[in-house]
Amino acid sequence: MTVSSTPVVRVLHGVDVLAHVHTLRSVYVDAYCGPPWNEDEGKADEFVARLAEDARRPGFTAAVASAGGEVLGFAGGWTTPSPFPTDRCYPQAAAGLGAQRAEDWLCGAFEVDELAVRPGAHGTGVAGQLLQAVTADAPEGRSWLLTSVQAPRAMAFYHRQGWTQVTHPSPDGNGIVVFLGPDHPARHLVPPPS
Repeated sequence: MTVSSTPVVRVLHGVDVLAHVHTLRSVYVDAYCGPPWNEDEGKADEFVARLAEDARRPGFTAAVASAGGEVLGFAGGWTTPSPFPTDRCYPQAAAGLGAQRAEDWLCGAFEVDELAVRPGAHGTGVAGQLLQAVTADAPEGRSWLLTSVQAPRAMAFYHRQGWTQVTHPSPDGNGIVVFLGPDHPARHLVPPPS
């Protein structure tokens, strides 16, 4: 697949995203079942089940990019609740930031949970458009996300988009990396890596 026309990005709120669940599953498979993630297709089914729940979270917003009738990618997230959650990868984020910073910097901010682009659309700017669209209405510019230290391409992408890396796990480990969005007021408070 090559992107031959200008992508159109639509923003969806709440359960409106569920009308597109089968197409988003297909994008998920294309984006995550190969390197560097190498997930099996069962993870795509888990994504679909999570999406049905996530779409009901406060502040849930999704962006979907398409061109020529084909969906190229999507992004989605929600407002992180307070107190800072303790399920999923949240404990790793809190350990890297410290409990107080996690609460102050991440609670009430827009959390980007998924960003997936079909491989044929890599390098076309679609991922950047999706990231910008899904975070455009972040409260007071406060947005954040996490990715794996094992995904250097994703980390380089977020750096190019102006996101600030705020945790620095060992590159040979399995840690997660927290990024603050370009307009997050706390990004200037981040100490340099040691």
